Amino acid sequence: MTTSPLPQPPVPVKERTFALSKELFRYKPGLFAFNLFMWGMVHASPALLTLAVSGVFRALEQADGLKTGGQPINPAIAAAWVSVAWFAFVRLSRFGIFYGAFRAWIELWYTLDALVRRNLLSYLLTARHSRRLPDTPAEAVSRFRDDVDDVAGYTEVWVDGAGFVLYSLVAITLMARVDPLITALVCTPLLLMVVFVQRLSPTIRTYRRRMREATARVTDFIGETFGAVSAVKLAAREGGMVTHLRSLGETRRHAALRDVLLTELIRGVNTNMVNLAVGLVLLLGANKVRGGTLDVADFVLFIGLLPRLTGSMGFFGDAIARHRRTGVSYDRMTRLLQDAPDTTIVEHHDAYLNREAPAAPPAPAAIPLRELRVDGLTALHSSGLGVHEASFSVGRGEFVVVTGRIGSGKSTLLRAVLGLIPTQSGTVAWNGEIQDDPASFLVPPRSAYTAQLPNLFSDTLRENITSGADEAHLSGAVQLAVLEPDLHALSGGLDTPVGARGVKLSGGQIQRAAVARMLARPADLLVFDDVSSALDARTEAQLWQGLAQTDATCLVVSHRRAALLRADRILLMENGRITDEGTLPDLLERSDEMRALWAEQDA
Repeated sequence: MTTSPLPQPPVPVKERTFALSKELFRYKPGLFAFNLFMWGMVHASPALLTLAVSGVFRALEQADGLKTGGQPINPAIAAAWVSVAWFAFVRLSRFGIFYGAFRAWIELWYTLDALVRRNLLSYLLTARHSRRLPDTPAEAVSRFRDDVDDVAGYTEVWVDGAGFVLYSLVAITLMARVDPLITALVCTPLLLMVVFVQRLSPTIRTYRRRMREATARVTDFIGETFGAVSAVKLAAREGGMVTHLRSLGETRRHAALRDVLLTELIRGVNTNMVNLAVGLVLLLGANKVRGGTLDVADFVLFIGLLPRLTGSMGFFGDAIARHRRTGVSYDRMTRLLQDAPDTTIVEHHDAYLNREAPAAPPAPAAIPLRELRVDGLTALHSSGLGVHEASFSVGRGEFVVVTGRIGSGKSTLLRAVLGLIPTQSGTVAWNGEIQDDPASFLVPPRSAYTAQLPNLFSDTLRENITSGADEAHLSGAVQLAVLEPDLHALSGGLDTPVGARGVKLSGGQIQRAAVARMLARPADLLVFDDVSSALDARTEAQLWQGLAQTDATCLVVSHRRAALLRADRILLMENGRITDEGTLPDLLERSDEMRALWAEQDA
């Protein structure tokens, strides 16, 4: 088994956000370029409309001059009508361009959105070694929902930004040709606004991170509450739970208020800069019109170009803020994937939005288990507790029980063998072949696992057991898991909804449903982590007797007599180490610890 790679020096957030976004845009370069082109025309076309309006006034001014001089005005009137026709053409064309651009943008948005979510989910399901989430599954939902939307939405900064840049260049060029001084005075406050937003960047990131973390805590608590409904009701703590939820909601409200307030402050500054720029043009331009140094057509040109120009500058200021917020979203998604490379989030894979996904390939034929061997396995938690240098083997058809007192490391040993937690040393071999990534190898049809506290989904009992597989083994799995008698007591039988995390079922029913789910996909090695803790003695005995008839290979954590009597071999654990191994009679004869554990069953 390999150890985790050393962490690499962090890449500056600004550079990483640009690099990851660039790689994301390269997923559909043609679609991205088409969006740039279409939205560039949408945002730049108002400059053509303003030129057309200015052309009308210029033609009318020329007609007035010709009329005063007694000359024919037909050419000037014709020029005015040409400008009106040009205005109508651009205006109508813009509607069609906008429709095409909007459709292209929707396709780009949902494509990138789906790609990022696909990459997150794919890594969590197929990554090597441990797949433990840094936080709870409920908290991870906010990263799949909000942070992915932020990253996909950041594309808008670039798609719209190209058009705003084009418009700004055209507008500033036209205005500077008319009056460079007024143009410089108008652009100065707009540039100051961009500097102002840039200086606020650290605060923007801080407020966005706090808001996202507060949202995650609320989502996390709601998820945990649904998973502990029975415990809350038993302890009569409904009022305390509601009070705590209200407290978390209030914290989130304050964090969201600060984030929104800062965003609106930036937009307010942008709006005021627009008004300031328009005021400067009116003050300076009106005097020049009266003095004859600026004609009406040029004044109309200024007034027509200015609002959208100032809006463009406001967009650039907001784009800086969105860039910082997107960096926060990348940070949170990277933490969700833990040791994955940053580029995992934006890897290129088919998202199957425009066609059906191909059928999953058939599972490779599993090599039948002859022996599972564990040598020198060490898996320590951050506290220093865990499993030290565990070595043992499980032969085909054996029923091996791991037993010991609470905290002796039994569950940690099973999870380390299955690759569900990081290990510091040791190997796991299947038929003599060492597996570097047990978490990916020890899955059906090789191995199946039921945890001590299994999770059920908010669906029917049937769907929880089959989990999308065919129902060829459903009946047998239900019978082996001793779940069949309970089906008669449930209103809908197998089609009974189990509620959030199985809240509508008893603890024993949840355990047996999880066992049935494991057995519904035949596997060579069955791993049970103290599943009998929620079962009565009779039901547990039926479970082990049924498995004995199938000649299954089982690795079981248990301290109950039914399992110990059924065991071919017992691994006795103390303080994270396997201290003895043998049959039940042998251990009872030579081990004081085994005799004490056996006697506790009488108590």
